[in-house]
Amino acid sequence: MAGQLSRLERLEALLAPDTDAAELLMAVPPGEYSASRMARAVEDCDAQLLALSVTPMRDPDGRLVVMLRVPSDAGSAVARSLERYGYETIHTLFPEDDLSRRRAMDRANELLRYLTV
Repeated sequence: MAGQLSRLERLEALLAPDTDAAELLMAVPPGEYSASRMARAVEDCDAQLLALSVTPMRDPDGRLVVMLRVPSDAGSAVARSLERYGYETIHTLFPEDDLSRRRAMDRANELLRYLTV
């Protein structure tokens, strides 16, 4: 089946987009990479590690770039926890901000509906 998929389709099959998850890119010196240590940092926040992948990218200092995916409501706490473990966050994508805005808009619209009745 993999032979029938395009390169992008194979990538999406391995790491499907998830709108309810936060993604973090961490810079890690090659000698200090430890998936179990990163997982422990995530679990210290009572969050699940949804995905962990060592990317082919390197930062300007030659460090590995590791992508982590966690539940969106735990993204900020996980980033802080990882930094306590000595990992540097170089990029974050938190849909929680968009999710919070959507929830607030939904509540405002509900209130307006009640006021017009």
